[in-house]
Amino acid sequence: MCGTVRVPDATLEEVHQRGFSLMPGFLDPEELKAAQEALWLHFPTPEDYFADPERHSRYAGSQFAGVEEFPYKSWDLNRLAVHPDLVDAAERYLGTVQLHLYKIELWAKYAGATNYDQPLHRDFGSHSLVVPRLDHHYQQMTTFIYLSEVTADDGPTRIVPYELGAHVPFTPLYIERGAMADAEVPMIGPAGSLLIYRSDILHRGANFASAGRSRYSILVDFQARGTTWGGKMAWPKDSPHLWATFIPQCTVRQRDLFGFPRPGHDYWNEQTLADVALRYPGIDMTPYRSADPSFDAR
Repeated sequence: MCGTVRVPDATLEEVHQRGFSLMPGFLDPEELKAAQEALWLHFPTPEDYFADPERHSRYAGSQFAGVEEFPYKSWDLNRLAVHPDLVDAAERYLGTVQLHLYKIELWAKYAGATNYDQPLHRDFGSHSLVVPRLDHHYQQMTTFIYLSEVTADDGPTRIVPYELGAHVPFTPLYIERGAMADAEVPMIGPAGSLLIYRSDILHRGANFASAGRSRYSILVDFQARGTTWGGKMAWPKDSPHLWATFIPQCTVRQRDLFGFPRPGHDYWNEQTLADVALRYPGIDMTPYRSADPSFDAR
């Protein structure tokens, strides 16, 4: 990391009160540039896509055809999900260092590939088995990190401020298209911005307003550890070869976000220490050889 920008308390307070906040300049220029260059390991560049959209017809399959699940082929993308300032913001917002990083998605959209317009909805519907508490306990913190500029032409996410949408019942999850259009706020911002919003906030995806446009973002979501009714992904299920590259590059704290056994946990013995070291070549197992159970997940 090249320098860090701590998410201000005022930004997190706006999320508490209004349900969302958009912070430009979260990524520094070098972090952003490296991540943008790594995008092309997964997606066609805009020039390549629009030169021959039919060659990239998979993006026409659905609104979510451009979603790639974690981990990715470059540390320059992977590190954004465990960015220390993002983790710090989640700790402060959720009021605990006992975090579960429960969803990471890399998302590319191309104008004309499909219709990205959505009805207003709340994300808890696919992030939780239950419904949000009205006293805002047991919250989830959901985020977008913009890897390209999002203008009014780029289908910015549209959010209804909490105070204007609080009266809308949690069920049904989706509300009539066009409802509350006058209350929607478009999330327009430069590349490198951080959008934080709650999973109980009405919002929707929007379609592109101009041809030849594209947008890229990484979505990273957190909840308190132990909220077993919430989640989105089972981390071990895909890409063991990419995990084998990612895990050794992480700190102990970063691994902990995914539920990796902590130093001092009784999972660790001579057999597991040896076999985990073989599974993840290059990993430093020294912390896990400690029997000290005082690790505080920071």
